[in-house]
Amino acid sequence: MKAVCLLSGGMDSSTLAYLARRRGYDLLALHLNYGQRTEDRELRAARAIAGRLGVLEFLPVSIEYLRLFGHSSLTDPALEVERFDPSRPELPNTYVPFRNGNLLSIATSYAESRGAEAIIIGVQALDYSGYPDCRPQFIEAFQRAIDLGTADTTSIRLETPFVGLTKTDILRLGIELGVPYELTWSCYQDGEEACGVCGSCHFRQAAFADLGLQDPIPYRGRS
Repeated sequence: MKAVCLLSGGMDSSTLAYLARRRGYDLLALHLNYGQRTEDRELRAARAIAGRLGVLEFLPVSIEYLRLFGHSSLTDPALEVERFDPSRPELPNTYVPFRNGNLLSIATSYAESRGAEAIIIGVQALDYSGYPDCRPQFIEAFQRAIDLGTADTTSIRLETPFVGLTKTDILRLGIELGVPYELTWSCYQDGEEACGVCGSCHFRQAAFADLGLQDPIPYRGRS
């Protein structure tokens, strides 16, 4: 069995890749550069994880047109990445408009061209910062689009094993799977040390704290 695994190099996607391998998939690791400020650091992390797993193919693809659209602090350097704020009334400015729709469209083309049976993505619905393209309803709708938009002889399952899990659940699973979290990168800021205050850092650090563990990546201001 072959599966396209969307591998950003972050905590969730790296755990996902290890889980897919345990489920018996040969992995086609797809890493998408959408113009995010952390691309160099993410690419390094994704390549390292793919190397550890011995994937069939590691394919970095550029879709930097999302940077031209802007409207997200991840792709527009003029916008400052927000600190995590649980009381915020709306989407954080790290939301990239319809990013997952773009990523899954490309993953579908890749999967169909390689004869893969599945596309695996690490979206969450429980602590996903309110991103609309992580909702189960969106995934169900995209599965329908895959079924309608590919050849009649093509059958591709869209798998989201983390959609009902918390970040702590994912980390617990990853520890069991032996995921080398020291190689991963989750921070929304560009640098060799994670900022510790963005939404992604918040959820990651909280998961490690829940399990009584110290996150192995370097954080700014932490000795």
